[in-house]
Amino acid sequence: MKIITLLIGLTLICFQVNAQKIIDVHLHGDIDPAKQLSSLEKSGVYLVAVSTSWAQQQTYQGNEKLKVLHGLFVPCPNGKVPYSLQQCFEDGKEWPDINWVEQQIQKEKIDFLGEVLTQYYGISMSDSLMYPYYALAEKYGLPVGIHTGSAGPGHGSPNFKEELGNPLLLKEALQQFPKLKVWLMHSGGPYASEFMEMMKTYPQLYADISVLNNPRIIPPEEFAVAMKELIDAGLEDRLMFGSDNADIKATIDAIERLDFLNEAQKRKIYYENAEKFFAQ
Repeated sequence: MKIITLLIGLTLICFQVNAQKIIDVHLHGDIDPAKQLSSLEKSGVYLVAVSTSWAQQQTYQGNEKLKVLHGLFVPCPNGKVPYSLQQCFEDGKEWPDINWVEQQIQKEKIDFLGEVLTQYYGISMSDSLMYPYYALAEKYGLPVGIHTGSAGPGHGSPNFKEELGNPLLLKEALQQFPKLKVWLMHSGGPYASEFMEMMKTYPQLYADISVLNNPRIIPPEEFAVAMKELIDAGLEDRLMFGSDNADIKATIDAIERLDFLNEAQKRKIYYENAEKFFAQ
């Protein structure tokens, strides 16, 4: 009996040692936050960057094993969070008051700006309406996560425009705010060549691979081609893991199936790049 107990203990220790460390930089609200975070933690996630309605955002609290970074949706089309259609802010407004935002940053209730939803709102990510928020992010050194690419059905944002997900549209904002820390969510989606151009032109840009690594949306063979191109382009130091609320095991498995990635590259994607990007 003692031998069996010892073997079980050793197995658990080995599992803990070998378990993959992961930072999920792209997470949204769930009807059961505690269950969602528990599932992520069991898969090796030790830090998440979550953005949801302001009220629900306050329910996401970390523990000694899993840290939570809180984002800020801006702007909110019709005052609603896309897809879940929760009211973004208590006052129902589309744009949070800039003074209030700065106060929340100072209170350490906002760790990053994102998901930036300009595409859902129907404006460019370089629209001057975003400049006061970018200025705050630059002032306080906060990362900014911007939606790029496409969107699924049922998002409830009538002004959404596919063409506004083109990463090239960020150029003007980066000229105005050269110290802005930005990650392009979904790695540009269908705008692959434009995304690559931006990543090569602006070495401070990072990206998450959420949606690309979701086999329910992107076929595994297409994900493999896209990732091979990104790695061959020398971007392994700026790619970050994100689930975008997809099944965490499926998104991890999608990466593990990429036989051209070595263990060092996987570590960078899973957590090392994100640790550098979110470091203050």
